Order: sequence, then structure tokens, then C-alpha cells
Amino acid sequence: MVIGLVLASAWMAGCAGHGPMGHQPAAEGGATPAGLGPRLQDPPELVSRGGVLKATIAVERRKVRVGDHQLYATTYNGAYMPPTLRVRPGDRIDLTMTNRIDENTNVHTHGLHVSPRAPADDIFIAIKYNQSYHYSYRLPRNQPTGTYWYHSHADMKSAAQVAGGESGVIIIDGLRHYLPPSLRGITEHTIALKDFQVQGDSVKTHPLSIGAPTNRTVNGQTNPVINIRPGETQLWRLANIYYKLHLPGTRFHVIAQDGIPVRKVYAQDTLVIPAGARFDILVRGGSPGTTRLETLPYNTGPAGNQFPQATLATVITGGTRMTQAAVPTDFAPHEDLSSATIAARKTVVYTENKEGTKFFINGRLYDPHRIDFTSVLGTVEEWTIRNDTDEDHSFHIHTNDFQLMSTNGKVHEPSHSWYDTVNVPTRSKIVIRIHFTDFTGKTVLHCHILNHEDMGMMTVLDIVPPRSGGQ
Repeated sequence: MVIGLVLASAWMAGCAGHGPMGHQPAAEGGATPAGLGPRLQDPPELVSRGGVLKATIAVERRKVRVGDHQLYATTYNGAYMPPTLRVRPGDRIDLTMTNRIDENTNVHTHGLHVSPRAPADDIFIAIKYNQSYHYSYRLPRNQPTGTYWYHSHADMKSAAQVAGGESGVIIIDGLRHYLPPSLRGITEHTIALKDFQVQGDSVKTHPLSIGAPTNRTVNGQTNPVINIRPGETQLWRLANIYYKLHLPGTRFHVIAQDGIPVRKVYAQDTLVIPAGARFDILVRGGSPGTTRLETLPYNTGPAGNQFPQATLATVITGGTRMTQAAVPTDFAPHEDLSSATIAARKTVVYTENKEGTKFFINGRLYDPHRIDFTSVLGTVEEWTIRNDTDEDHSFHIHTNDFQLMSTNGKVHEPSHSWYDTVNVPTRSKIVIRIHFTDFTGKTVLHCHILNHEDMGMMTVLDIVPPRSGGQ
């Protein structure tokens, strides 16, 4: 089994943590060959109890182990690979963030369907040095189950702070409810790829160049070993950078994307994961042997970057052969907006200057005090996102996820069409539909290549209540 991952940007990474269904241990694959890295370690977890997750996150600069280095990094709770937050639909999150770095910061729970108003997922909050902020909100009972992440969303500073280490995983439990009984106890790995550049004795945060040589880690480790038995099925949670996933001779099965379970499980030989996106997949062990989890060469366009091949991890298939379990076909119910009544149509156009120092939405740089889009709660809108540049961008919107209808006129399969982040290829356009439900307030949409976001490619959306009289 060989896995190829294509990395297109360094400063979009979150992280991942292992939260096995039933907390099964990883499969034994025999002795680790000499010269390989350590066994894959999953981050610690902060788990909700009695329907409440009470957590404290301290942002501080510390010297920690990052890959094979000891470097100063911007850490959550003193770790480059911070704790995974594990909750269930309907739970309340009570999260206190304390800022111990010398610039403003905050935290965004990427992909969660929660209010954009304080004290919930308000990204306009600026937590100053030595101050704390208490986030408190309840997840909807119909919150989709899957993999999400949390990270800094400080205005004009998110790229540097995420590159420095401010990112972690959120898992909304419940995927096993849709799996057949034979797969509900399978081993689960959440795989975080966090890239870092080095400047002196620190993780480099400024100035950042996406195309510069970088160090790649999995869960903060350099080339860790992932064990799987022949015939075994594992659940892997993949998060938050560009990938082009490939398993020669084997197909992998997608059961959720961007934390949203699919209506029908689908199998592919390759899988592109844009900046900020997540995929939950079932992986089967093949014949005994040792292979590499790697990033393959990738080109993001004439104005973008080219990324070389690099090894990320080693996959060892060995041990006692297991009976191969059947993968489900029908999976989870989901809304289909294909026949919805469209209340409004909007267009988002990505452009940039020749120097690659300013990035625009509809010809404008980001201004947190300017509202460029207004949408009405309870309505369905159709948006066209057009990339008029010579490099790939991604599209992400807060508060509500969306259904991808088409790319360059090609209709997207509705049984797995829900996302909160999608790639918009160079000189291309996509069409999406958004159902604005449950929450009003100011939020944002942006390219999730965080360098581009910080240099202007973000705008404010205001979700407003319906007018009186049913209008």
C-alpha cells in the first residue's frame, strides 16, 4: 500500500489526533525496521463530560520539540501538537483562552455550525496580551459528525500564528453510528500534517514564503511509523493542507468530508484536499510490507508554487491477517439543494496584483468594518466563485456549510457534495448553494491559504433576520 499526498501550501495546516472508536490500540505490525522514525503518537484529548467540554487553552511561546528540532514555537498548552477537543452533537463548549504572547490573538472553530456572535465563534474578537476570553456556546443536536479544527483567526496575523503552531483538531463524535457493526470498533488515526520553517532557534513566522523549503511533520513527528494489519480496515482523519492522496492498487473510501458524513460512500484512487479541508476515510491494509506516506510533486499554477516530493510517514503492513470487512454504500442522510428555491444570487471574484502582495475579492481588500455581502436567515442562495488568477485558491465560509453544485459547468455528484472549504482552480469557477440556518450575525468568507487571507482575500458577510411580513 502506497499513499501519495500532494502539498500545495504550508500555512493552512491544522493538526490531527488519534481518537479511536472504542479506543482500540493501533494494529501491531511487527518490529520497526532500523532507520525509521518513532511510532505515530496521537495527541492528548480533552473530552466532554456530561454534555459539557470545559477546556482552558493558553497561548504561549515556548521551546518545544518540533519534528527532530528543539525550537521556540507559538504553542497551545505548551505543545506544538495541542490537545484534540472531542465532543458530541448537542454538547456545550466552555473554552477559556488566555493569551501570553505579545500580540493579539483569538480562536476560530473551523467548520462548526455555531453562532458567529460573541461569546461564540466571533472571529472579530482580539484577545490582548495577558488577557483571557471565555467562549461559550452549544452545538446544535444536528451538528454533522466528523473532523474539524481550531486555529487562530486574528486579523492580518492568522498565517504567522498558525505557522507558529496555533492549530488543533476538533472531533465531533458519531461517525460510528453510520458504520456497520463490524466496523464500529476499528482503529482510528487522526493524521495532522504541520509544516514549519526554521529561523535560528525558532519556528519561522515572518516573513513567510509558501514555496520555501520546509520541514514536514505528522502529529509533530518526523517520519513516524503507522502500523496496519493485512486485511484490516482503519479510519483515518486527514486534515487541513493541500493533498493529492493516492494508493496504487487500492481505493480508499470517503465517509465524511469537512466533518460532514456523505450520503453514499465513494471510492477514489486519488483525493485532493484543499487548504483547510478535512476528509474521513476508510483505509484497508494490503499485503505485508513497508511503504511510504508521501507528498508528491504539485504545481499550483504559473503564479503559484511548485512543491517537491517528500516522505511524511512510513506505513508498515504486518502481523496477523484480519478478515476484510465490507464497506457500507449508503451512509448518512443530508439535505439536497438541487431543487431549492433560490432567494438571491451572488458572485465572488478572486484577483491579485502582479507582485503577489495583494489579494482581492471583487476588487477590494479586506476591511473588517465594511460589509460586502448580506444574506437573509432561512433562505437558500446560489453563489458563483470565480478565480481570475494564475494560481489555485480555496473558498471557505464561516457559520454555514454549502453544497457544491458544479465546477466549470460540470455538475457535482449530490450524494457527496457538502463542504465548508473547496479548491477553486486557476482560471476556473465553481457554483455553490448555501442554506442560511439558525444563526444571524457578522461573519466572513475567504481564501483559506492564510497568506492570501492576511493580504486581503477575505470579506465580511452579514446574516440578517427576515423582515416582517414574511419578506
